[in-house]
Amino acid sequence: MFRIGIDLGGTKIELVTLNSAGEEVFRRRVPTPRGYKATLDAIAELVRESERHTGQVASIGIGIPGVVSSVSSRVKNSNAIWLNGQPMDKDLSAMLDREVRIANDANCFALSEAVDGGGAGKAVVFGVILGTGCGGGIAIHHKVHGGGNGIGGEWGHNPLPWMTPEEFNSTQCFCGNADCIETFVSGTGFVRDFRAHGGEAASGIEIVQLMEQGDNLAEAAFGRFIDRLARALAHVINLLDPDVIVLGGGVSNIDLIYEFLPALLPKYVLGGECATAVVKNHHGASSGVRGAAWLWAPGEHAALPALSEV
Repeated sequence: MFRIGIDLGGTKIELVTLNSAGEEVFRRRVPTPRGYKATLDAIAELVRESERHTGQVASIGIGIPGVVSSVSSRVKNSNAIWLNGQPMDKDLSAMLDREVRIANDANCFALSEAVDGGGAGKAVVFGVILGTGCGGGIAIHHKVHGGGNGIGGEWGHNPLPWMTPEEFNSTQCFCGNADCIETFVSGTGFVRDFRAHGGEAASGIEIVQLMEQGDNLAEAAFGRFIDRLARALAHVINLLDPDVIVLGGGVSNIDLIYEFLPALLPKYVLGGECATAVVKNHHGASSGVRGAAWLWAPGEHAALPALSEV
């Protein structure tokens, strides 16, 4: 069975088609239009283009910045605000004459890395996206664990654990709460903290480069960042105890994370020991779209229309 995965972002929609062996056979990217109907039309046309190219009707999975509410069956929490309040999965299913599965984009990342990425061969995978914001997703036995409220893995909007007096009530998150993990360990939070202490850089990678050149402010900022990341991930380990944690997003490209983090985790994990591997993703920016395709697991089959009908 062929699988179509779609990554719906605020600026682009990306589609990838995988064959039954998980190999990529088609890829296309288009700008994300503004407006709900225009977005659905763009997705439907990408699907039709893929199926004309491959000659195969495929299952469809979509990763979105947000979730489909289990209460209202409508999209919520999306920064693509025109999706909020809309029955997106039902509308696309009707347009394309088959079931369309939708999941949060961070969960799609976790699923991709669980199937054939950094978490391959592991039963419970926690996927982390450290970029402008801070996302998280859970994959268990190659299936997304979204939870009853659709927010499984949303670690970034819990308070930073074991806060120091200086950290307490020091940041404000877009979600309306103070001191969320996202405000400290995202790339944005890392840069904010560095600048607050007198430094100047545009990204976490730049801060690390300054540290390697002997900049004391950068070295101190990295020390605070890696300790906060250790606390935040230890919180996840104490609750979920995943087999592996896979990092994605721009911050995941800081190689020093994988050197320093393992020594800090036992300080905060219950019992003073931690064997949890923290690894870099394998699929990079393609992980989310590949994970959307894997929302249909091997052996599952959607009721698909004939090719001439799409």
